[in-house]
Amino acid sequence: MRRRAPEFRRPARRRLSYWICLLIGISIAAGLVLFLFQHHHQDRFEPLLRGFFVCFIQEKVVADEEIPRESLNLTQELLSSGSYARQLADQMTLAKAYVVIAKEHHDFQLAWELSSHIRNGQRLLSQAAVRGKSITLEEAHPVVSRLAQLIYKAQDFHYDISTTITTLKSHTLALEERANAASAQSAEFGQLAAETIPKSLHCFNIKLTEEWFRNSSLMKLSEEGRNLPRLVDNNLYHFCIFSDNVMATSVVVNSTTSNADHPQQLVFHVVTDEVNYRAMTTWFLRNDFSGCTVEVRSIEELNLLNTSFSPLGRQLMLAETRAYHFAGSSQDQNAESRLKDTNFASLLNHLRFYIPQIQPLLEKVVFLDDDVVVQKDLTPLFSVELHGNVVGAVETCLEAFHRFYKYINFSNPVVSSKFDPQACGWAFGMNIFDLIAWKKANVTGKYHYWQEQNADKMIWKRGTLAPGLLAFYGLMEPLDRRWHVLGLGYDPEIDDRLIESAAVVHFNGNMKPWLKSSISRYKNLWERYIDFSHPLIKDCIMH
Repeated sequence: MRRRAPEFRRPARRRLSYWICLLIGISIAAGLVLFLFQHHHQDRFEPLLRGFFVCFIQEKVVADEEIPRESLNLTQELLSSGSYARQLADQMTLAKAYVVIAKEHHDFQLAWELSSHIRNGQRLLSQAAVRGKSITLEEAHPVVSRLAQLIYKAQDFHYDISTTITTLKSHTLALEERANAASAQSAEFGQLAAETIPKSLHCFNIKLTEEWFRNSSLMKLSEEGRNLPRLVDNNLYHFCIFSDNVMATSVVVNSTTSNADHPQQLVFHVVTDEVNYRAMTTWFLRNDFSGCTVEVRSIEELNLLNTSFSPLGRQLMLAETRAYHFAGSSQDQNAESRLKDTNFASLLNHLRFYIPQIQPLLEKVVFLDDDVVVQKDLTPLFSVELHGNVVGAVETCLEAFHRFYKYINFSNPVVSSKFDPQACGWAFGMNIFDLIAWKKANVTGKYHYWQEQNADKMIWKRGTLAPGLLAFYGLMEPLDRRWHVLGLGYDPEIDDRLIESAAVVHFNGNMKPWLKSSISRYKNLWERYIDFSHPLIKDCIMH
């Protein structure tokens, strides 16, 4: 076959490599164009962007200056390893140790120099705390440098590391002993403050006592009220309160009746001391608490803590025990008058172990401390099944409170042979008592037995909870914790929902609601049951 002429032949196919090269060339050209455009665009707008950021930073600085800064937290500064305050404090601590060692070696010049620069450091820390700003390098450097030189000088003399360690150990032990003594003293002072009646409440008691003596009809009304049939009627609801605080007792009665469905069916049996008897009686005769009945008696007329019946009375007759309880009393005061000393308020506290003797005709009573506030109707408590037990109480082993071994000395063989140290503790303050079961179990006799065993104060030191745990051992019925919420006298972080659900809240602890040291968060719970419009309260408490 003849081939076509060249002019009539088909064009040759483009090869693949030709297309690849064309695409690469186009990409390079496009990239170059974009690069030039971007460079030109950046050069054009860079000054504008720079100006914008400068303005933004300046505005932020001005805004930061307008916002007030938080004051310096010196504690965090001292804990921060990188702060100058921490370095200064560390140097001061070491310098204080060498001050002690220098004095022991009679190098008073070095001790004086160290003390002088320690004071400079303390002054610097206090100034930082006052002005609310951290210590700067320029401020800390002179003091730290001089202290470092003096410490090196002390080490270079003869205070080697073994001497330092031995000396510091001895001083650490001494400081621990002083800290323990201070802690015990603080606890004693706190207890003393909690038992002290404030000036305003003392004024309140005095004015009530004056009214008693001015109005002769009050004594007659008091005598007539002692023979009311309601006082021994077991169809009513009976409550016992033992207190020398008129206002606190009033709050307990008022809060109980205010939250009761039928307050006319409530009967309160109040026992106080001879000094406050007239004030307590006057207050409850002059005021009506929703129609309830209030009986007031004096502890002296009960004659329960006499030496022939009560081991506690016999113990108070001993000279050694009297000195323990009545330190500072005059030596010529006879034993009987000391037994009646109203400053020994725990005598009233011990009456809770004699309720069947105080109210021999009653079958069930609810015991209330004078530092509680009632928030719900308590009459259903009388229907709680105790299953043959004597007392119904809220257990505390799930709280910050503890088990038996926290309250009682189990090194005593008599105690360790009869009780489980891990047994769950429970709380006084709001309890239901079955007095028939009480008499059958002879709880008062058991209380007397343990008081005699504790004559040397080696089983427990003080208070009524420990003997209560022993006397009612195996006779306690646990109640729902919502009946009795504790801790308002020392714990500022109790859940609000728990407080709201509580039938009774208890200000146990040293921060009682009538003291200035009370926790302000809870004080309204107590004050809402005080009538601040009453003339006597206006005169004494409001001023």
